[in-house]
Amino acid sequence: MKKIIVVRNMVMLATLLTSGTVVSGESSSGANLTGVNHTQKEITSFTANGYRGQVGGYTCCVMLPDKWVSGVKVNVEWKSASKITHLFPGYSDEKKYKEWEKNVKDDYVFHSAVVNIPRYDNDSCGLTVHFLPCDKVKVTTSCWGYGSPEYPIKEPLNMPEPKTCPR
Repeated sequence: MKKIIVVRNMVMLATLLTSGTVVSGESSSGANLTGVNHTQKEITSFTANGYRGQVGGYTCCVMLPDKWVSGVKVNVEWKSASKITHLFPGYSDEKKYKEWEKNVKDDYVFHSAVVNIPRYDNDSCGLTVHFLPCDKVKVTTSCWGYGSPEYPIKEPLNMPEPKTCPR
């Protein structure tokens, strides 16, 4: 009976760690959530562990463990559009508006990635999600701002998509 409980608890712990959920029994707190787009695509929306984020602004909140736990991950889901803008025709011509709306929706691409949350000590300043070419994602909890020498993610903004993406 003990073996079954231990295995079951290990499976539950592994599931929680890989799903991005805070491990049961660990205290957690709400933290700011923001996104940085390094691509030439529009990131129309994203979530981190189901919490809605915003590129270029902060939203509240995503739950992070008060104390970093090895192997804790975040599930990032986002929607992108290949065109930065679709010229909005206004609402006066319903046919043009409906055509515009269809083109915008047809251009959406849905993505997801599960990434490790890097180690942080007592200072976590929220979660920043960085969207990179080839549908890659990096996250940080750094208290430094993007562009400062101490900030851990150095990729520039407005990066072009390579002709082929590494696997």
